[in-house]
Amino acid sequence: MTTNRRSKRSRARGTWTHGWGAKKKHRGAGHRGGRGNAGSGKLGDCKSPTYARIKDYFGRHGFISKSRTITNPINVGYLDTHVEKLYSEKMVEKKADVYYINCSKLGFNKLLSKGAITHKLEITVERAVESVIAKVESAGGKVICELKAEPEVKKAEAKVEVKKTEDVPKAAKAPKKK
Repeated sequence: MTTNRRSKRSRARGTWTHGWGAKKKHRGAGHRGGRGNAGSGKLGDCKSPTYARIKDYFGRHGFISKSRTITNPINVGYLDTHVEKLYSEKMVEKKADVYYINCSKLGFNKLLSKGAITHKLEITVERAVESVIAKVESAGGKVICELKAEPEVKKAEAKVEVKKTEDVPKAAKAPKKK
């Protein structure tokens, strides 16, 4: 075990380059051609900069739609399982056996239909899927939708067809040249 190990700096003493190759390579940004857009062909014989040929190098591109609305959805199954907890926290009202839920108070603006319903719920929400309205009404509840109900969008199932390839004779191997 070595106790007094020499530093790298001391090992570079006496050499011209201190391990950086040519003398000029370890000075500023000179070896890499400068910083930023320097050395990009703006000087010398090349009149146009090389990056000017790259499409969409300068400026801003595209746009952001200002009409986009932010949706914060919730599943009706979650509301049904947590309705008693929400009632104990006074975030939901109860009259007789019906729970009155205002989703905008809870911070949600869209109601989705995933989950089962065991309670009678009267839900006020900004937007809802058509299938959740039918599901809540079949359980004896009601959905008050401030905007038009949206049809449920299901992901299209991808059908993959596998075609059998005909047996193709393999090419004969050429003899190796010596």
